[in-house]
Amino acid sequence: MGMLVKGQWMTEREQEDTQGRFLRPSTTFRHQITADGSSGFKAEPDRYHLYVCWACPWAHRTAIMRQLKGLESVITLSAVDPVMGEEGWFFSDYPGSIPDTVNQTKYLREIYLKVEPDYTGRVTVPVLWDKQTNAIVNNESREIIRMLDTEFGAIAQKETSFYPEDLRSQIDQTIDAIYQPINNGVYRAGFATQQSAYEEAVTELFDALDHWEQVLSQQRYLCGDRLTEADICMFTTLLRFDAVYYSHFKCNLRRIVDYPNLWNYLKDIYQHPEVKPTCYLDHIKLHYYKSHPKVNPTGIVPKGPIIDFDAPHDRTRFS
Repeated sequence: MGMLVKGQWMTEREQEDTQGRFLRPSTTFRHQITADGSSGFKAEPDRYHLYVCWACPWAHRTAIMRQLKGLESVITLSAVDPVMGEEGWFFSDYPGSIPDTVNQTKYLREIYLKVEPDYTGRVTVPVLWDKQTNAIVNNESREIIRMLDTEFGAIAQKETSFYPEDLRSQIDQTIDAIYQPINNGVYRAGFATQQSAYEEAVTELFDALDHWEQVLSQQRYLCGDRLTEADICMFTTLLRFDAVYYSHFKCNLRRIVDYPNLWNYLKDIYQHPEVKPTCYLDHIKLHYYKSHPKVNPTGIVPKGPIIDFDAPHDRTRFS
């Protein structure tokens, strides 16, 4: 892991507290795009560029929303190499990676330095870039998916809303509820440096998975009968669970395939025609097993497990 300190790249391990708990740093760019441009950033074609990593669950959310809304011709895209080494995220010719055609950079940190030459902080994906003003609009995944979903309606090719007005409060509450124990919980377990911190995270993680397994026994999606932003936030963690988090992050009480409802729910979303093309399992495994030398010192990438995400699911029973 690394970060910029006053514009200089420094290698550094994950942040933790005195009890060995992993601490996720806050994102730093939080500007908003609005349909009418009142924020200073107007939703318009070919103005914005999205930097992602197919392996990263946070960046993956934004790539999925871009597809679901039909914004491929509106917002251009770059994807970094799956492996994050001592120099951080970089662009390569690895299959599936997409070079930086906007700023022609080699390292993602160069994007941050274009905006703040003396920037101090983590260099993370996703990054939503404004080509008109040469600025980072936002690097918070939850806010990016919300903007893509709600502010680009007039120019999106698909009219479906994943934040419908009648479910907004429930969607927000659900995203809040799954963040700490599940989305961030797998990292809290994987990067814990003391036994008590690890066991605390794993216990909360599986308590939460058990809860949502019961919820999904009664309805097709987290908030009822419609696919929403909350499901996209849950999906990117579940997709990586059995291949990575179960073994690499020691989240091994149960696999997702051991949960009948969560497993069928995962297959249901994966098989969505706009979601499946964004799922790069090779990038996911390469990233985690090769980018965390303190967790996996040998860098060996396991061949398994064999997971058939295309197998039939039973979620249409709720239709």
